[in-house]
Amino acid sequence: MDARLNLFHNPVAAKFVRHLVSSGKAVSDSALPAATQELVKIRASQINGCGFCTDMHTKDAAAAGETSTRLHLVAAWREATVFTDAERAALELTEQGTRIADAAGGVTDGAWANAAKHYDEEQLAALVSLVALINAFNRVNVMVQQPAGDYQPGQFG
Repeated sequence: MDARLNLFHNPVAAKFVRHLVSSGKAVSDSALPAATQELVKIRASQINGCGFCTDMHTKDAAAAGETSTRLHLVAAWREATVFTDAERAALELTEQGTRIADAAGGVTDGAWANAAKHYDEEQLAALVSLVALINAFNRVNVMVQQPAGDYQPGQFG
């Protein structure tokens, strides 16, 4: 299967993706825990049906030492006992922020307050930015039908 559009060779798409990657540096350099960042990227990608991003971020998380049990349970985090309260708050915020169109009002005050119990303002800003960023990546990859399965951890440097 080939993508509908080559995101790396099309000048406009390549420039756009470079800017997305560059904006992600603000999040990756933040105090938001790296494991939480990967869980957020995985959960949003699952919701959006982005095989490419799900493949990429599960492999990157595994390469960084994440356990297979936690990776397998991201989609069922509510019932899983392997996530911290802080991670659960981040995953709830991720789900609500990703499913804005599905619920009038967007992110609930309760979900925000719960996240604010576990993350300071800088981390909340990083979390909000990350949810927006991964949703943008998901949408690009889903629209062009970017194939999944061949990603190698660290391949984009």
